[in-house]
Amino acid sequence: MKVVVNATPLIALSLINQLDLLPQIFDEILVATAVYKEVVLQGAGRPGSDALGDASWIQVRNPESKPSIEPLLLGLDPGELQTLLLAREIQPDWVLIDERLGRRVAQAMGFGVKGTLGVLLVAFHAGLLSREQASKAVRELLEKGIRIGPDVVAWFESELDKS
Repeated sequence: MKVVVNATPLIALSLINQLDLLPQIFDEILVATAVYKEVVLQGAGRPGSDALGDASWIQVRNPESKPSIEPLLLGLDPGELQTLLLAREIQPDWVLIDERLGRRVAQAMGFGVKGTLGVLLVAFHAGLLSREQASKAVRELLEKGIRIGPDVVAWFESELDKS
């Protein structure tokens, strides 16, 4: 399976030492150049920068196409915009993006969308994380300042309980 990943899932998974779930789940992991620069270069010394910089399994690509509408009109940041342009070019199985607007635009473009919690659920269903590890990962994300609404946490826990 092929996936294009935006900055927040990379940072969030790095924060809880779970970035290595991505190559265990996906065959091809692509990151737009703007996302790589945001996390690794501009974010040097911050969560995710070293882990992403050291990840040999990530393919960094610059989208060839340009947006057909002014990005500011959409309200997307450069990383989100490049993530969606790259996805449009390569047609991945999933786009990993956490921000609400980016998710909505990706869904409107017809992409399957998952976020950080979706990756944790896939890892749980694939046997890469136990129920306890998956729940702990969400608690760690919250403790480390990742904003996740209580309704989303409740949904996540209910999804774990279905198995």
